[in-house]
Amino acid sequence: MLSIPEKVIFIILSLLSLVCCWRTFTTMIKIINRGQGKLYFDHPVKRIIRALSVLITQRNVFANRPIISFIHALIAWAFMLYFLVNLFDIIAGFSDAFDGFAYHTLIGQVYRLFVDLFSVLCLLAIVFFLLRRFIINSIHLRIRENVLIYQPVPNGIARDSLIVGLFIFFHVGFRFIGESLQLAGTGQSDALRPLASFLSVSWMNLDPSLLSWLTHFSWWGAIGSILAFIPYFPLSKHAHLFMGPVNYLTKIERRKPGTLERLNLDDVTTDHFGVSRLEHLDKSQLIDAYACIMCNRCQEVCPAYLTGKELSPAALEINKRYYINQHRQELARGEPSSSPILEYALSDSALWSCTSCAACVEICPVGNEPLYDILNIRRDQVLMTAKFPRKLQTAFNGMERNGNPWNLNKDRLEWAKADPGLTVKTVEQNPGFEYLYWVGCAGAFDQRGQQVARAFTKILNRAAVNFAVLGNGESCTGDSARRTGNEYLFTILAEKNIATLNTAGVNKIVTTCPHCLHTLKNEYPQFGGNYEVIHHTQLIARLFAEKKLSATGLKTKTVTFHDPCYLGRHNAIFDPPRQILKQQGVKLAEMPHRKNRSFCCGAGGGNMWKEEEPGFEPVRRNRFREAEATGGSILGTACPFCLTMLRDAGNELNSNVMVKDIVEIISEG
Repeated sequence: MLSIPEKVIFIILSLLSLVCCWRTFTTMIKIINRGQGKLYFDHPVKRIIRALSVLITQRNVFANRPIISFIHALIAWAFMLYFLVNLFDIIAGFSDAFDGFAYHTLIGQVYRLFVDLFSVLCLLAIVFFLLRRFIINSIHLRIRENVLIYQPVPNGIARDSLIVGLFIFFHVGFRFIGESLQLAGTGQSDALRPLASFLSVSWMNLDPSLLSWLTHFSWWGAIGSILAFIPYFPLSKHAHLFMGPVNYLTKIERRKPGTLERLNLDDVTTDHFGVSRLEHLDKSQLIDAYACIMCNRCQEVCPAYLTGKELSPAALEINKRYYINQHRQELARGEPSSSPILEYALSDSALWSCTSCAACVEICPVGNEPLYDILNIRRDQVLMTAKFPRKLQTAFNGMERNGNPWNLNKDRLEWAKADPGLTVKTVEQNPGFEYLYWVGCAGAFDQRGQQVARAFTKILNRAAVNFAVLGNGESCTGDSARRTGNEYLFTILAEKNIATLNTAGVNKIVTTCPHCLHTLKNEYPQFGGNYEVIHHTQLIARLFAEKKLSATGLKTKTVTFHDPCYLGRHNAIFDPPRQILKQQGVKLAEMPHRKNRSFCCGAGGGNMWKEEEPGFEPVRRNRFREAEATGGSILGTACPFCLTMLRDAGNELNSNVMVKDIVEIISEG
């Protein structure tokens, strides 16, 4: 127990530490409140349970790198346990009453055992991570040289990692040594503190007065280190321990990943749309910077980064964090940020490399969403400064003038008229339709897309599905316009299409394009367009289940299936395509990157309509080689963009693997 002077010193140091910490926290809160929008606290019980679940189970950390994740979890669990340890140690420093709890209750005995084991596990884990960063220099912790890194970041990461690592080591180490010294002073071991008892043998021959002094010194080393660290805590990467749960606690509940919120372009109170400076970001996007753990998991699944582009979602968040910390006083005072975000957080090439696949959102263990930073910066570039890749202008013009990004002024029913055997009626010809078949621009104008549209229509005719099409009344959904930042054009297209759909009395929509699916289903409700929207693979699987279609048998075929990002990761539609293939009896050869871990084809985020940014290789080739390695003779997909990109990759690589839409495989079977 502490002496009275020590208790006074402890109280003074604690108050000083808490005051400094409070100042740091209030600065952080002021900076977050500089952001746009709001934080969400609806359904508080659900949000609290989710946040605590993510924190306690560390389940999102275990999504990949299982061994590293387990070692990290040991530190996280030990740190959570040490909230109690520090509280009880402080109580023990002021009173002997705690001994009764620790030694004479079952909970206290379990507590002693857990603290003993986790203290050593934590020490071993932190030594491992220090060696991993500073000696081994793990490739997982590096960011490629062509990625824009804010000037203070490299030294800052090293300094921050060292401070945090040494703090944990000394805090837990002093406490563990103190326990062993205490046991040595009693001359007895403790079966519920086996590891501290093992170490206590080393101190048995020390003078009792020296043992007492060292025990006190260890207590002060453990508690003093945390009092010194607390003010630095919010500024360090260790802030992810509480900002990660805050992210899950306050972030907007999106309909689906990748769904953008509507911009009020008629708002006369604002003179800026999109993001050009830090304070233009949403509050949750500023929290992302504080929550970032600097683990680089996001860049390890980013198709742009993995194919040599300048984009690293991790670097974006890290750059934001260090810019905030370097300018925190000015930002907290409400002063405008001194530099545009594209000068320190993201390069122009990186901005336009993003395929909007949302792999970074899927993988992040603390709920960060760098995708939305990128898409909102694109909004600024298009709407406010008109700075965007020139080739996008053709797509913009086409969508605005002719309702399609190819900028073709043709009959949208040409695909159906090319096969007189098809029965295709417009909504005017069949007003009592059940499903509206949303053909999409690819189905109407792209040669391969037309083949898919005809194959799907054959299936619909064979199953006697009552459907209709809009024909020339259909226009581009505007997906590519929105992903590339042209919210004005997207709004025009959305409002026009919704008016057409509502006039036609549409309730159910089926489409062969996941991009159309996502936009119609998840984003048109923002404009008053609410429909039941399904993908063609979902409808076909349903028709098989209802015995309206029968399997034709393709047992000699080996097919590998590529999950389109906007079908799988964005809308969680994984099983219907596989069910269809299995229904046909094909051998399904799965790729390593599949379902919610699928690798992008490279077309999303508007990249279909522009040259791919410089890198080691095109994204499409990387994906195609993975498909080819499965040994499948057919690469099946369920998206016109993926079909185009993967077919082009196959041609570039002189491959014999055929690329087909699922419906073509079924129709030809």
